[in-house]
Amino acid sequence: MINFSQEEVSAIYLSLKIAFTASITSMPLAIIIGYFFARKNFIFKKLIMSFFYLPLVLPPVVTGYLLLILFGKNGPIGSFLLDYFNFTFAFKWTGAAFACAIMGFPLMVRSIKLAIEMIDTKIEKAAMTLGANRFIVFFTITLPLALPGVVAGFILSFARSLGEFGATVTFVSNIPGETQTLSAAIYTFLQIPNGEYFAMRLTLISIFISISALMLSEIIFDRFMKYRLDKI
Repeated sequence: MINFSQEEVSAIYLSLKIAFTASITSMPLAIIIGYFFARKNFIFKKLIMSFFYLPLVLPPVVTGYLLLILFGKNGPIGSFLLDYFNFTFAFKWTGAAFACAIMGFPLMVRSIKLAIEMIDTKIEKAAMTLGANRFIVFFTITLPLALPGVVAGFILSFARSLGEFGATVTFVSNIPGETQTLSAAIYTFLQIPNGEYFAMRLTLISIFISISALMLSEIIFDRFMKYRLDKI
């Protein structure tokens, strides 16, 4: 039986908690923005979409540095949150979750957007002609049909958050038990003598968690598609 050290257990737990929190909290906004991009045409749409997709192409360290400037204790947003709500992201696991949410958000939005674009608008229009308003159409037709894209987006965001390093370390540092995720713990073990063994153990654990998440998403998708086919 494998005996894990306290540092390893803490890194695994924090990684899962941060990745799940980042993905689940950003999902509602991602659904709204994904729907907006898929169904609406407006001026500067490409420019605004590019802004939301920026974390995909920017170096993670740059994203983390921008978050530090804006949401740090001395930043314009960070100081406001601290002064009026006594809340700060600095050096907290919530800050790591926020950074991971920013990094994984474009993947979730893009997946949801593509899923909604594949839905025939005639189905939505037919429901509206029968008296359903936009909200009823969205929650009873659009969202259920786009659910595979939502699940795929969640898994992509979760996986991206699980492997995040640059943005989180730059924004909230690498504090054991608070912000030290699997990636940060692996980096830390590689910096100490004879730490390669523990780094390899955490690497294998990371691979196992990632494969499990991908397999789970495939199982959920297959069952959902089977359920839809049975209903037809």
